[in-house]
Amino acid sequence: MVIRKATRADRDALGRLGALLMTVHYNFDRRRFLAPGEGAAAGYARFLESQIDDGDSVIFVAEIDGAVAGYCYAGIEPLSWKELRDAAGFIHDLALDPSARRQGAGRALLAEAIEWFRARRMFRVMLWTSTENAPAQQLFRQAGFRPTMMEMSMDLER
Repeated sequence: MVIRKATRADRDALGRLGALLMTVHYNFDRRRFLAPGEGAAAGYARFLESQIDDGDSVIFVAEIDGAVAGYCYAGIEPLSWKELRDAAGFIHDLALDPSARRQGAGRALLAEAIEWFRARRMFRVMLWTSTENAPAQQLFRQAGFRPTMMEMSMDLER
């Protein structure tokens, strides 16, 4: 397994994995998350590609046998009075191809992102995870994350 920074050549793999991430979340709660429509992979690929050269963001990929099997998208978020927190590192996405799970790729990607934050003197790292995603929660707890907030949603009639 190789962990490296994403390049523009990874665009299609990132889009495929981003669309997978959307599908997993949509299946957790169809009222909360965006539906992964026909253009989801292309849209996510465009978005992640736009983040590659952003100095406050990073995308790491995990290659297994020469193929991108997962990615971690992370960034530095400024102080937020609205969220009652100081500047912080934020893990935005951690997505793995189902065939790559339970092989250490998620842990390796997470560790690389945490080191990236540490090198930038970001001493708080945050993330959100679905309340339905017990395997991800276990991974994050094992990495040292602790629960701090719970998002709640309410749907109003249209």
